Amino acid sequence: MAVRVKRIYDPYSPSDGYRILVDRLWPRGVAKTGSRVDLWLKEVAPSTALRQWFDHDESKWNDFVSRYRMELKGSSAIQELIRLRDEHKSITLLFGAKNEKYKQAVALMKILGGG
Repeated sequence: MAVRVKRIYDPYSPSDGYRILVDRLWPRGVAKTGSRVDLWLKEVAPSTALRQWFDHDESKWNDFVSRYRMELKGSSAIQELIRLRDEHKSITLLFGAKNEKYKQAVALMKILGGG
C-alpha cells in the first residue's frame, strides 16, 4: 500500500487512491462538493494548542513530530487512519497549507509507514 501527501488545491489524479483530508478546518476556497475528498478525518489533526505552538516553524519540526505522535497515541482517529491504510491500495493525505514540507500530513505519512 502507498501513503502519499498532497495539497488539496493540486489537481486530482486517479493514482491518489482514497483521499483523506487531515486538516481540522476545511480549506478556504475549496467546495465540499466536487473536491474529490473521500473522507474528512479532522479528528486526526493536531490539537489547536500544538498547531499554534508549532506555527510551521522548521526549527520546531522534530519536537512537533514527537509531540504529535504522543497526541495520537491510542486515539481512535489514528486507529481509523491505520485501518484505512490497510484497507486501500493507496491513500493520499490531503492538506491545505502552503508549506508542503513541515505539515502534519507529512508526519502522519511517516507514522503510517509511507514516504
